[in-house]
Amino acid sequence: MARKLLSANEYIDGVLSEDRFILGKAITLIESEKAEDQLLANEVLEALIPKTGKSMRIGITGVPGVGKSTFIESFGNYIIEQGRKLAVLAVDPSSQSSHGSILGDKTRMESLATNDSAFIRPSPAKNVLGGAAAKTKEVIHLCEAAGFNTIFVETVGVGQSEIAVKQLVDHFLLLMLSGAGDELQGIKKGIMEMADSIIINKVDGDNVKHGQMAKARYINALQLFPAPESNWIPKVELYSSVDNTGREEIWEMLNSFFEHIKDNGFFKANRINQNVHWFHQTVRDTLLSRFYSNNDLHKDLIKMEAEVKNGNLTPLNAANKILYETTKK
Repeated sequence: MARKLLSANEYIDGVLSEDRFILGKAITLIESEKAEDQLLANEVLEALIPKTGKSMRIGITGVPGVGKSTFIESFGNYIIEQGRKLAVLAVDPSSQSSHGSILGDKTRMESLATNDSAFIRPSPAKNVLGGAAAKTKEVIHLCEAAGFNTIFVETVGVGQSEIAVKQLVDHFLLLMLSGAGDELQGIKKGIMEMADSIIINKVDGDNVKHGQMAKARYINALQLFPAPESNWIPKVELYSSVDNTGREEIWEMLNSFFEHIKDNGFFKANRINQNVHWFHQTVRDTLLSRFYSNNDLHKDLIKMEAEVKNGNLTPLNAANKILYETTKK
């Protein structure tokens, strides 16, 4: 049975009235690849964007197994106790063969998922690099319009392409483990340079001493990096969801960070840069979508693909022919 679309006003009024069911439907609309859905989605976003922009946008990343979901649930419940409303945009890895995704974050964050002041939205990463889903920026704005003043973007994992997440958030938080050998091994310098804070997770039991040693090493390592544009000195904190330690320190650190970047003007400048990046990304995505949805061009693509397969054309030559024909049309 076909999915019933609401009117633009129904989406807008529902989101602004903080109706979580309508918010979920609005996000589904935004993520749709259908042309007619995108027209409606743009109308809804245009109306809601003036109501957005006042939240804390925090990216949370770390290698698989570091405990991102457990940290988010534990720390998320804590900041809700401080009077915040939290939206968690959890990006799940997609299968490259079926393009399906696990989307299991709601089951991993059971207590947070049932909290009236929290909203968890898992989204498939599909083939998008950067650790974020294709429409994460738009979903952030929808959640802000629905009254959520703290946004967590949980990314797929750590890799060079995670730099894309930095374009979406104000604070980039890197989760690490201690007691697992050389803490710096396997962590790219670029990820460390992007981090506004490093949280050493699972610091409880026999790991307390290892955590304290790891903190000292990270502090020393961070001193080797050039000062960030925000002029914020990245902090290193310890955390345990088992012992509930580190919550107050991390929350105080985050509030200090946002106070710092608002006082020195970086908050506003960074948001402007995010909008410029969003503009260019939208242009690229739209051009790519129109390119591959062109029926005449699709026939040429199939023909050129066959020429590449049988060795009559190199991939570069075939691509140039397609692009040349496209510019002529």
